[in-house]
Amino acid sequence: MNINFPLLLVVLTAVTGIIWLIDGRFFRPRRQERYAQSGARKSAEDAADSNDPDQPWLAEVSRSFFPILLVVLVLRSFLVEPFQIPSGSMLPTLEVGDFILVNKFTYGLRLPVAHWEIADFGDPERGDIMVFRYPVEPSVNYIKRVVGVPGDRVAYEGKQLYVNGEPVPSAFVASLGNQDLHREKLGGDVFSTLYAQRRTDPDAEGEWTVPEGHYFVMGDNRDNSRDSRYWGMVSDQHVVGKAFAIWMHWESLTSLPSFHRVGWIQ
Repeated sequence: MNINFPLLLVVLTAVTGIIWLIDGRFFRPRRQERYAQSGARKSAEDAADSNDPDQPWLAEVSRSFFPILLVVLVLRSFLVEPFQIPSGSMLPTLEVGDFILVNKFTYGLRLPVAHWEIADFGDPERGDIMVFRYPVEPSVNYIKRVVGVPGDRVAYEGKQLYVNGEPVPSAFVASLGNQDLHREKLGGDVFSTLYAQRRTDPDAEGEWTVPEGHYFVMGDNRDNSRDSRYWGMVSDQHVVGKAFAIWMHWESLTSLPSFHRVGWIQ
């Protein structure tokens, strides 16, 4: 079952905040007044400084959790959000089980759940590793590398990527089983890619022009990635943020988490 965590976090924050506000505004003063009149304190002012022993459990829970939920909501929505890599489409750059951090304000601030942009700080650039909402199923997050920005002509033929008619520099490094490791340069970024030694899937070849407000993305594991070559461009409205660091690796519940891959993402 796919849980919409951002929506759940917004709802929990709103509910606990409303309960805390209503209790503090209307019910807590009445409890304190009754407590003061009981003779347990010398004055209502002393009672106001008490621990409010008659506070209902729902109000107590809301009062305790609302500040925590609010901080998590702000950090996750506007600053940094963690993600886990679920597939090998970004090998060798990102491995299955990598936990990454995504900068949420590199490309601008967006409201959680609604995804409306409220501040624009820049646009994705060629070479960026970008997290976005999958255009076919927006409730699912994908991660790929940006290879084409608005106005670009992107072509892929014979395991060679072209941008605006120019081949993207690619140098063979080594053979790894049935795959070849390459080093490529796109924009100002140099990174590793994998190509299967078998023939390229004909459906992955072609030429595309990136329309305004959209981006062409590909996985670094070029022959094992479902990306813009298959399902089209990523709209600016679906952009989530830029991946910038690995903070943990944990492949499955049967293994222990490790930190040998901690570092900046290239």
